[in-house]
Amino acid sequence: MSTTDSPLSDEWRRPTPSGPSLRKDLWVALVLAAATAVSVSLTRTSGVFSDSPVWIVALWVALITLPLALRRRWPEVVALTASVVFAAGAMLEASDMLFSNICLYIALYSVGAWSRHRIAAKWVRVAIVAGMFIWLFAQLIVQANQLTMMPDLSRDGFFSPYAAFGVLQVLINLVYFGAAWYFGESAWISARNGAALKSSTAELVAERERTATQAITLERVRIARELHDVVAHHVSVMGVQAGAARRILSSDPGQAADALTIIEQSARSAVDELHTMLGALRGDDAPGSELTSQSSSTRGIAQLGELADESRTAGVPVRLSIVGDERAIPATIGLSIYRIAQEALTNTRKHAGPGVSTDLRLRYETDAVELEITDDGVGPRRQFAAALPGGASAETTGLGQRGMCERVAAVGGELHLGGRPRGGYLVRARFPLMKRENA
Repeated sequence: MSTTDSPLSDEWRRPTPSGPSLRKDLWVALVLAAATAVSVSLTRTSGVFSDSPVWIVALWVALITLPLALRRRWPEVVALTASVVFAAGAMLEASDMLFSNICLYIALYSVGAWSRHRIAAKWVRVAIVAGMFIWLFAQLIVQANQLTMMPDLSRDGFFSPYAAFGVLQVLINLVYFGAAWYFGESAWISARNGAALKSSTAELVAERERTATQAITLERVRIARELHDVVAHHVSVMGVQAGAARRILSSDPGQAADALTIIEQSARSAVDELHTMLGALRGDDAPGSELTSQSSSTRGIAQLGELADESRTAGVPVRLSIVGDERAIPATIGLSIYRIAQEALTNTRKHAGPGVSTDLRLRYETDAVELEITDDGVGPRRQFAAALPGGASAETTGLGQRGMCERVAAVGGELHLGGRPRGGYLVRARFPLMKRENA
């Protein structure tokens, strides 16, 4: 929508009427023509305006009524035509006392209601009203000096009966033209407000659709991150156990069978989690998203022991320690802690090299909870710097550690990733709690 077309713009133009509206105006004009013809006939029968030829009367009826069929298409032209014809009919004694006034009112009203050039609409109405009052005053002055015109009205005195008649005529015309101007302008303002409301409603609908689309996209990104964490974790466990089973298959079949059992369990667990998450990716419906949220919400700090056990089973010793007084924390932070620990242990198994050991520590502080995973591995780790909230920085590698950054940033925490001076690798995530509790 351009600036001119915007209902909030000072240059807004009312849209051109459609075909049905123009057909309606045509029928109104025809009805007014018939009614005006009847009114003129009655007027002439009563002896008023009876001297004008019939063909002039017929022409006058057509010119005062039929142009109203185009009053919403070219309102200024129709109003000027109606005012000229109205005055000519009175001077040629081819007019009536009722419908000519109705036709002029409709024409003047239409300028205010339908003109698409507001400055032109203003000056056209000013010209018509000024011309009508000049004509009215001229008639009153001329008739005041003609005693044969309304002889029953005395001209004597400061405020004679004829003067009272003149004031009454002025008041009637003020009300007449004022009403046409006021209601025409009100109709235009109402149309503009309606267009603004319609435009705002359309913008709100479009914004709601964009928001819904963005929400679906963000949800799918979150699900994709969950899929990465689940797949990377379980596949790494299965890879380690498969390698161990291959090496001891001939020498220790029993232990190899145990390794295969762990692979089976890890595969089943991965399939269960993937089945729930993929259900949300198959459609945009809310139930799928709810299932995913419910599945994710079951993971948290309470499951850190399971992660440690799985890592030990996979051949990487993990020492789990919890420091401080345990207390309830938001589920979103709990899930982030679990996923960060899962990703860190997965990376340790993949990159830290043989003989590595890992420390998994969870610290409860006064206003925060901190997760720290360290290892003493020597495996190569490609790194790059990543900016984090609060001015912190991190050296991250791959999509998994990008996911860590996103999880921590989503809950307003701080993350540090990088090598340790004494060897190995460090993952430290700190989540503030005080502000959330006060909120």
